[in-house]
Amino acid sequence: MSTPEAADRLPVLAQAVAAPLTRAAIFLVATLNPEPENRATLRSFCGDLAALVRAVEFRDLEGGLSCVMGFGSDAWNRLFGPPRPVELHPFREIRAGARHAVSTPGDLLFHIRAERMDLCFELATQVMARLGNAVSPVDEVQGFRYFDDRDLIGFVDGTENPRGDAVAEAVLIGDEDSEFAGGSYVIIQKYLHDLGAWNALSTEAQERIIGRTKLSDIELDDSVKPTSAHNALTTIVEDGKEVKILRDNMPFGRPAHGEFGTYFIGYSRSPRTIEQMLENMFIGRPPGNYDRLLDFSHAVTGNLFFVPSATFLEHVTEDQTQPAAESPGPPAVAETSLSIPSVREGSLGIGSLKGDIRHE
Repeated sequence: MSTPEAADRLPVLAQAVAAPLTRAAIFLVATLNPEPENRATLRSFCGDLAALVRAVEFRDLEGGLSCVMGFGSDAWNRLFGPPRPVELHPFREIRAGARHAVSTPGDLLFHIRAERMDLCFELATQVMARLGNAVSPVDEVQGFRYFDDRDLIGFVDGTENPRGDAVAEAVLIGDEDSEFAGGSYVIIQKYLHDLGAWNALSTEAQERIIGRTKLSDIELDDSVKPTSAHNALTTIVEDGKEVKILRDNMPFGRPAHGEFGTYFIGYSRSPRTIEQMLENMFIGRPPGNYDRLLDFSHAVTGNLFFVPSATFLEHVTEDQTQPAAESPGPPAVAETSLSIPSVREGSLGIGSLKGDIRHE
């Protein structure tokens, strides 16, 4: 996705946040090691990522290989300094009773997708070989599609994703932060499920928790759907219009270890949308009316990353401007109010970068 070129504007190409859903994925989270030379390694890698993807992709041009690279709040300061994306901050931890949305370490995210796991595996291998000792892996998950796009609790996942032009409006930053137009925010959480307890429920009880029928994936009527249903609490409405995010969740697991999970990954032009969803789920709307799915699933990771445009990455050089000293700390709980930046009429909302690219 890119904006049309104009005389005073540089066209901006987004990373592959809106790539079609695939059968396989690798979610790789790493931290940036403290030695000063690692900064130059990462900055040099930014401009090389696209070529690395093309080299692996060429082995199967129909394999749908893509890679999205995101940066955590602290890593942004170390690598690029000011200016910062206006809404980039550490993941906001939430505690409510026994429910806990944890915040875990993570400076870099690589979201690698393809129709074949071997393509994902090869690209992940090449990425880590290129970065070497500059980073330390924190978490790596291999995800897969489960039958007809279902998660391991048996329900179809991602039904309400935006489609067509609505994808760009939902996930790509526009003129509200024009320095980083074409970028996106992504929140990830790794959830583990107690499938024994979940499968002990009747199908009807499961459907009331999710808010959809299990077999046909039809949304329950509001007259029978509880206000605590998962899809009710994760529906965000602003000025009478639903605010969408783009999910690409994947099942994962190790059956011999009793590990069954869902890797949540959600892209949005503002992190406040997903933060409001999580607050509704963990605290409740109103407080106490929480998502009963959390009685059977718990989050073991939590991160927020900024995904700059591909244009931004290609213009990063090894030269380092003076980084900011500290990252702004997060408030205790995300704000309950939600305001999503507007999109200009007739525009995809990608915006433009005027003049020279910063961070060279």
